[in-house]
Parts: sequence; C-alpha cells; structure tokens
Amino acid sequence: MEKAGSGANIGFISAIVAVATIGGLLFGYDSGAVNGTQDGLKAAFQLSEGGLGFTVGSLLIGCFVGAFFAGTLADRMGRRNVMRLAALLFLMGALVQGFAHIQPLFVIARIVGGMAVGAASVLSPAYISEVAPANIRGRMTTIQQIMVISGLTAAFVVNYFLAQAAGASTNPFWLGLEAWRWMYLMQAIPAAVFLLALFFIPESPRFLVARGRHAEAGDVLSKLFGADVARTKLDEIRASFSTDHRPRLSDVTAPGTGLRPIVWAGLVLAVFQQLVGINVIFYYGATLWQAAGFSESQALATNIISGSISILACLVTVVLVDRIGRKPLLLMGSAGMAITLFTMVYAFSTGAMNGTQLVLPGSMGQVAVVAALAYSAFFNISWGPVMWVMLGEMFPNQLRGSALAVCGFAQWFSNYLIAQSFPIMLGSIGLAASYTFYGVCAAISFFLVQRFIHETKGKELEAMQG
Repeated sequence: MEKAGSGANIGFISAIVAVATIGGLLFGYDSGAVNGTQDGLKAAFQLSEGGLGFTVGSLLIGCFVGAFFAGTLADRMGRRNVMRLAALLFLMGALVQGFAHIQPLFVIARIVGGMAVGAASVLSPAYISEVAPANIRGRMTTIQQIMVISGLTAAFVVNYFLAQAAGASTNPFWLGLEAWRWMYLMQAIPAAVFLLALFFIPESPRFLVARGRHAEAGDVLSKLFGADVARTKLDEIRASFSTDHRPRLSDVTAPGTGLRPIVWAGLVLAVFQQLVGINVIFYYGATLWQAAGFSESQALATNIISGSISILACLVTVVLVDRIGRKPLLLMGSAGMAITLFTMVYAFSTGAMNGTQLVLPGSMGQVAVVAALAYSAFFNISWGPVMWVMLGEMFPNQLRGSALAVCGFAQWFSNYLIAQSFPIMLGSIGLAASYTFYGVCAAISFFLVQRFIHETKGKELEAMQG
C-alpha cells in the first residue's frame, strides 16, 4: 500500500473512504430514483399536485429524522454501526416502495428509506473526516459528493432506459410490474453492497476515544498513520474531549444565543444549501423540463446530461478544495448560482401557458437548459460538496455528533420544505417566480458566507474551535 510522506497509509484510507462513500451513492440514488416516476405515482395512487408533493417529499420527513438521530446515536453506538443500520433501512425501503400498492404503505417505506438517506448524509462525511489526514481531508470528503451525484446520475440513467424499454414509465415491464416500480426496486442492489462492505472497515478512532476504548483507538490510528504518529495523535484526541462527561446533545448550546457560534455557522451552510433550490432539479427535473416544453424522453435525457456535468464539477472541487480552500469555493458558487438562476428566471418569464404546459419562444428553451446546467455545475463545484466537507470537519470533537444532529436536521427539513412547496408554487405562481426566490437566496448566501464562515483548510480536527 502506498505511504504518503506524512506516514499516512493512503491505500488503507482510500479503501475505507470507498466503502463509506457508498452511503453517498445510495443517498443520491434514493433521492434521484423518484425523478421520472411522478406519472406512475399519480396513476397508481390517484394523487393531486399536493398529494404528489407529499408523497415525493415524504422521503425527506425520514431524512430529517434520520439525520437528527444519526448524530446522537453515532455518539452512543459508533459511526460504523449506525451506517450499518442505515444500509439495512435502505434495503427494506427500496423493496417495499417497489411493491407497495397502497399509498400509506409506500409513504411509510419512503420515510424509512429517508431515515437511511439522512443518516448516511451526515455520518459518511463525518466518518471520512475522522479517518483522513488534514492535508487531503477535503479531497477525501468531496468524494462523498461525487458519489451522491453518481447515484443521482445512475438513477437518471436507469430510469431513462427502463422507461425506454417499457415504452413509458407507466407501462408494465418485468414480472408485470410497471417500469416506475423497477426504478425503486433497483435501489436494493447498491444497498445490499453497502451493508456487506461495512463489515470490513474499522470504527472511527475519535468515537473509540470518546467511549474510553483507547487501546482500540490506538490500533486503528496505527493502521491509518503508523505507530509513531498514532501515539501522538491519540494523546491529542484524548485532550480534545471533555474530562467530566461524554459527548451529549447539550454540548451545542451556549448562554444568550441558544447555540454556539460554530453551530449557527453550520446552520447557515445547511439551510442555504437547500434554499438555492438545487433539489427542485434533482427531484423534479423531469417535471420541470416537461413544463418547459420537453417530451418525457427529452426531459429524462436532460437529467442524465445534468448529472454528468455535476460529476465533472465535483472532480474540479477535488482538485481545488485543499488548495484554495472551502470559503473561496462557496463564494464563487453563490455568485455563479445567483447569475444562472436569474438567467433561468428571464427565460421562463418569456413563456406562455398552453393549458398546463409552459411554452418558451424561439431559443429560450435552450437558454433555460444551458442556464440550468451551468447552475448545477456551480452548485457542485461549491455548495454541494463543500457544505458536507465543512459539516464533517468544522466542529470540535466533543460536539461533532450533536452539532451534526442539529445541522443535519435543519438541512433535511429545509430540503423537505423546498420539495413539498415546488409543485404548489409551480401550479400557483409559475416557474419564473419560483426561481426568483431561489435566485434571491443564492445572492443572500454570498454575504452570509463572507460574514460567518471561517476557513478550515489544513486544520487538524483537534484544532477546531467552538
């Protein structure tokens, strides 16, 4: 195995990261699988627009519950054990969603799957941050976002080919089940792989120290960094934890402001990552492009292009995040998203309604598509991966699990509100007004990052201040 100059066992660390980021793949796949199934859901369960929004958004109810409890459970059970539980929930949720023939059962299964998504979303980057060396931690954690987008893109590709093979997403396919049901059932394959792979990685050394299991922590650190570095690192980690109590949820609080300043900064990142509207494209991309005049086939193909561009954007982040830092990428992303969102607003504002479909004149459809693809690229160079990088590393060891519980809950609750509100906004105020809101939020995020976010590039986790 390759040894870096610092003594870090890069081969072993890379293998661990590869397993942990399968959680990101599932996070993306489960989030993207719904994209293209809306017609099937409406037909199977006789849903109104509001009912469709709730059925799609029910995943996110599970997400904010799973994200909240994952952080605190990870401080009790360990990062690895909670990820195993998440993998099992992924598997169960995928199977039941595919076979459910009544809406309440489908919604319950979607909530269960969402609990797994929420847990994996906060624990995978935190776990990676706790095993990776500081000088490459940003790159390693960014792989999580690449896997998220890869999962989304894989879902778009599978959905596209299932719909093409069946003739439409609502047509019967294998075993007499409609193609849209297979879009959910396919999630079971990576879920099973994730569950099995988690039995081959070690527990986080920071968790082991927090639980007083110092000998085990020393063994893991030796495998990660070598025996000499491990002894020093173990002492540093031990010193970073409170001597009078183990990590607990109340560690995030502070007199006067309710929460510690570092937790407020985390909340800014968590909430505004969703208020810029990125998951409208992830969850409703097919619906969005059909509203802009595309056929179902063209809309699903556009989703694939968007996902591919997003993966390339994340690869740019891998190169830049440990060189120029987290904050410059966030600022660049906020500015780029604001510009491209307002370009989409202009394109949509030129359209006219033909029944329930928006028709864009001349080349405005192409302008909207190009702006949306550029918007996705800016997001995935910046706020997509960097928010998770920072949430995984910015908190002191003592309160990392509890802070992730609070910020993960806020991130997924904001995600839920955006997903739940978009079909209603689309039907009442239209695409242009909806995207004006997201553009304004992107502009605001630029100034919030300038004021409240501090650089974490190259800092050891034990040096993080709360």
